[in-house]
Order: sequence, then structure tokens, then C-alpha cells
Amino acid sequence: QVQLVESWGGSVQPGGSLRLSCVASGISFKLYTMGWYRQAPGKQRKQVAIITNGCSTNHADSVKGRFTISRDNAKKTVYLQMNSLKPEDTAVYYCNAWRLGQNSWGQGTQVTVSS
Repeated sequence: QVQLVESWGGSVQPGGSLRLSCVASGISFKLYTMGWYRQAPGKQRKQVAIITNGCSTNHADSVKGRFTISRDNAKKTVYLQMNSLKPEDTAVYYCNAWRLGQNSWGQGTQVTVSS
């Protein structure tokens, strides 16, 4: 059974930084494309960043230059380093594991950026 467990997000002031992590179990982690998505209140869930099993990355335009996705296959963990946070980054952030058309999701973690 696939399980993705995100770290606690938290609250930060604009301009601040947070690092999210997501630990996977029940999958051959190194084979999966991992991603972070977010959903703000009243809006659709959107992709933030993905990292393939070959460590190629793609970041949404809205976070390029501020967020960085990375992975540690030995720890079965994917990270999202978030710098220069803005109020519009406030959302529930979800970890995702994808392979061969199969998607698995974490429970989500709240990130709030506010002064």
C-alpha cells in the first residue's frame, strides 16, 4: 500500500522560507516521478514542481527561481525548498507519486504566508 507522508508546513511571513518533505513507503521510490501540487481555497489543485526518476525537474512559472524540488532515493524522500514566499503561495501542498498512469497522493499540509 502506497503511503506518502508530508511534513508539517506552517506559517511564515512574506519573504520567508520553508522546506517541505514527503516520505514514501510501499513503492519502489526510485522508479517514480515525484511531485508537489498545491490547492488554494476555492481554486483547483495545480502542479508546483515535479522531479523524474532521472532527476529532471520542472517548476511552475509562478515559483521558478524561488522553489526547488529535490529527492533522496536512499531516504525515499522528496523535498520542496520554498524561498521568497509570497502571500499567494498560501495553499494546501500535496505530495504526489506517479508511475505508469498510477497516481498516489499525500494527505496535504497547510502553508500560510502572511504578515
